[in-house]
Amino acid sequence: MQNDFNKGLFNSFLGSFWWGFLGVIYFKHIAFIGHIEVVIHRCLWTALTLIITTSLLSKWDIFLTIISRRANVISLFFSGILIFINWSVWIYAVATQKIIDASFGYYIMPILSVLLGYFFFNEKLNKKRVFCIFLVTISILFLLLVSVKSLPWVGIIVAITWALYNLIRKKINIDTDVGLLVESLFILPFALIVFYFLVKNGVNDFKISDPSLLVLILLAGPMTVIPLFLYVKGVKLCGMGPAGMIFFVTPTLQFLLGFYLYNEQFSSTKLLSFVFIWIAVVIYLRDLYETNNKN
Repeated sequence: MQNDFNKGLFNSFLGSFWWGFLGVIYFKHIAFIGHIEVVIHRCLWTALTLIITTSLLSKWDIFLTIISRRANVISLFFSGILIFINWSVWIYAVATQKIIDASFGYYIMPILSVLLGYFFFNEKLNKKRVFCIFLVTISILFLLLVSVKSLPWVGIIVAITWALYNLIRKKINIDTDVGLLVESLFILPFALIVFYFLVKNGVNDFKISDPSLLVLILLAGPMTVIPLFLYVKGVKLCGMGPAGMIFFVTPTLQFLLGFYLYNEQFSSTKLLSFVFIWIAVVIYLRDLYETNNKN
């Protein structure tokens, strides 16, 4: 049992590290082709990767069971739209020197999920979690009062779309990767249409004549799916509480990369708002730790 728990922690860490470090490095590296084409390729090759993994893991029976229920199909259609918006905004952030703003969103997302859990699943809110929500609200209101332009809209959209995505997926409670396959298949026609027009107008960088670039862009699929597999496996082995604590590796690495490697601007105003967020995160993590130990 302890061995499984430790494996879960390790898998959760690898998934979080992948999202926060390797994912940023990779998508920043291919950002020169334009964030629109990057988003399209992420959709295309994620779908292909999931088709391959579903075949290798013999999960087509699970796929058919999921799509046989109308409620699942409708829910996955809307969660597919949310994940598409999330991917698009995050890649835009990476391509336009707004990685720190995106990290803001991933810091507040778990706390926003706590609030959604209270409204939609009647999950209890203790004083510490209420205070965390209060601090996040103060941080956002502070930036709004100073200047609307200073508000990290990218991070807000990332947080809201990811929290709502998790809310929908929690309500239907289906296999994570097969669910993502269904979502990807909803997005796929749109991605193919946009890619067709990119090629038709000669503004695409993805060409068979450039094998090295072709292979590099094809990696967008595995770069999306692998950390998902690792993190979900970690959640199954060690639980949502411990995995949730480890998840904060992701925005921390994003913040450090944005500030130190990519020299993004970080004003004193944003620093003060981040202090509120970091205090909320510390309180939230401590509460998760105490709750997990009681169980």
